[in-house]
Formats: sequence, C-alpha cells, structure tokens
Amino acid sequence: MKSITIKGSKRESVGKVATKALRNAGMVPCVIYGGDKPVHFSAEELAFKKLVYTPNVYTATINVDGEKISAILQDIQFHPVTDKILHVDFYQLFDDKEVTMNIPVKLVGTSPGVLNGGSLRFTNRKLKIKALPANLPDYVNADISKLKIGNKLTITSLFNDDYTFMHPDNTVVVQVRTSRNATSIEDEDEDETTEEATPEAAAE
Repeated sequence: MKSITIKGSKRESVGKVATKALRNAGMVPCVIYGGDKPVHFSAEELAFKKLVYTPNVYTATINVDGEKISAILQDIQFHPVTDKILHVDFYQLFDDKEVTMNIPVKLVGTSPGVLNGGSLRFTNRKLKIKALPANLPDYVNADISKLKIGNKLTITSLFNDDYTFMHPDNTVVVQVRTSRNATSIEDEDEDETTEEATPEAAAE
C-alpha cells in the first residue's frame, strides 16, 4: 500500500488553551495510539489533504521531530460548520501485527449483463480486511466480466491468501439486476421470434 509522509512536531501541552492556539495557527492536533504510549503532535492542515480528501486509502509515515512512525488513519473530527479538520487519531503499525482497514473495491472487466441492458448495483464500494501491514492492498479487485443479468459477486469470489475479509461469506459486493431496458430487449427478441415463426406455421 502507498504511504503519505506527514511532518509534525511534538506537542508540549495538550490542554484546551494550547489546542485552540494550534488551530488558530492553522495546525491540527493529532495523537498516535498503539505504541508503548500515545504520541501527541501537531501538523499543518494542508499535510492531510492527500490522506483525507481522496477515495483511495493510504498508510502514513509520520515524521515527528525526526522520528518516523508508520501508522494508519483511525479517526478524524471535522468542524460541523466549516468542515475544517479539528483532530486526527492515528494507529501505529508494526510489521508483525495485523491491522484492520476499509479498502476500496475496484471493478475489473465488463459485465455481459450490463451490455444486455441490466443494471449494475455496486453495493459495497469498500470492504473491511485484516492483514499484516506489508500485505495491505491499495484496492480489492472484483472481476465482473462473467456477471449476467441476475448474477452477483460475493465475498467468497474475492478470496485472497494475503488478507482476511471481515464480512460474512455471503456478503454481496456487486450484482447485475434486471431493468426496464433489459426487459424490453428480451420482449423484442421474443416478438421477433414469434413473427418469424408465424409464416411457417401458416404454411403448414
């Protein structure tokens, strides 16, 4: 998985007054959990742009006064009116410890059911998986090239040795359902068949 570097500085004080002063200066107070003790730091709000405002998922390499810590975004708080970032929580990564993340699903191929007028329902655009940091994928591939009208793709079709899905096996990821357009095409095909057969029947 790709990583984004965030440069920060340790926070000497974590009180309300110090936190307010940081925000007024365009800085975001943050905490990294998961290690021997929480690491409190602050970073410029712009540093989180690529990590937060994107459909993709990344790990973060946080450089706190020269000390680099690998982590993932755990929680983020926004201002209810301005949508400014108020606080960010991270969880520290360790090479030998599995972590759980929501990973985006990438559709691969073209569904014959959709080509025939069916409606594609992408019900789970992100899936929760558990894996070692080195095995975290950028996205989960979902091959829809064999999906006809009425078919669906479940978790069992996406099995991978590198990570474990934290969903029931019968969870539907994507499906192709019938639509008015598909029904009309089928009806037209049936009408054409009937019209072709009628003269032959009359001849008999």
